[in-house]
Amino acid sequence: MKFGIIKERKNPPDRRVVFSPKKLKELQEKFPTAKIEVESSDIRVFTDEEYTKENIQVSKDMTVCDVLLGVKEVPVDALIPNKKYFFFSHTIKKQPYNRNLLKAILDKNIELYDHETITKENGMRLIGFGRYAGIVGAYNGFRAIGLTTKSFQLPKGETLDSKKELIKELQKITLSNKFKILLTGNGKVAYGAKEMLDAMNIIQVSVDEYLSKTFNEVVYCMIDVLDYNKRKDGQIIDNLDFYNHPESYESNFMRFAEVTDFFIAGHFFGDGSPYLFTREDAKKQNFKIKYVADISCDIDGPVASTIRPSTIAEPIYGYHPKKEKEVNYTDKDAIVVMAVDNLPCELPKDASEGFGEMFLENVIPAFFNNDKDGVLARAKMTENGKLTERFSYLQDYIDSKE
Repeated sequence: MKFGIIKERKNPPDRRVVFSPKKLKELQEKFPTAKIEVESSDIRVFTDEEYTKENIQVSKDMTVCDVLLGVKEVPVDALIPNKKYFFFSHTIKKQPYNRNLLKAILDKNIELYDHETITKENGMRLIGFGRYAGIVGAYNGFRAIGLTTKSFQLPKGETLDSKKELIKELQKITLSNKFKILLTGNGKVAYGAKEMLDAMNIIQVSVDEYLSKTFNEVVYCMIDVLDYNKRKDGQIIDNLDFYNHPESYESNFMRFAEVTDFFIAGHFFGDGSPYLFTREDAKKQNFKIKYVADISCDIDGPVASTIRPSTIAEPIYGYHPKKEKEVNYTDKDAIVVMAVDNLPCELPKDASEGFGEMFLENVIPAFFNNDKDGVLARAKMTENGKLTERFSYLQDYIDSKE
């Protein structure tokens, strides 16, 4: 089995990679029969020389490899026929802009394994960059506060080398007393953001304390779906009931919006779930949220102030609740929004090392143990020029001429 680490070709350039040099060396030691080549790249956060130092072969020819590992979508003209590919294809939600990519994958008889489809039997994702989205998203949120209030200044995350450096900068800042921070979610994204709040020694408080008490210090509260949604019939059941019957629920978020200064959105928003807050909610006099770091970044969706994604170059914009439109974030009536949708790109080294660790633990063994846990079988989207049964729902997407 020969693995190839491919060069990222999508624009804007992405410096991340599936495996760092050290993780590839570890892979080789754990699975001595595995052969590995790394495609030469002048973009990657790790240089070609760093791979050759670990005795990993660097090459310009990936046709000799069986399994090709990348991060972002591979351009159609760079796809090598009859190979197994792993990358984020952004097709599983029928994204129209990648329909031709999926068609080309079928035409070229490629076996596609999307990183998002690599899951446990219960559907939980095994790999991803979510933790680093949370880490960078929280940092960028605080940076937005500093730029708006002019009370402190943080350097751009992309100019710093690691999570440690981000934390070091955050530990220098001072926030006003009585400042309240709300964090939604219970997955890798939310816990990445939580790491940053904890590193700043911000005190975590319970839902009841957060809603009812006034503090003379900065505090945060981490909430899950049943904290900010309630059943319409008043029953309290469990998270599973919410996931299975979101239509039976309505938002209970306003009670948090009334006491929150800074909202970090680290939740996953499922189809059919109630919006956290609407445009009408944001107009209410008792709506207090001034800053939003929307790491989840669902456009025109559950977080009404997120009307577009922002960019690493220009990460912040303002949303005017009464006018329902974008304004400069310095506008006194604006909700200040950070909604960068590719946050892990700002921390490519750490993100790549973390991703490789998960990939080595959860995916690579499947190639050598006859896929005993079904990881590859569940993740495989295409085979022999056709969609696999699990992903047959994409057929109408492929056939569409739109």
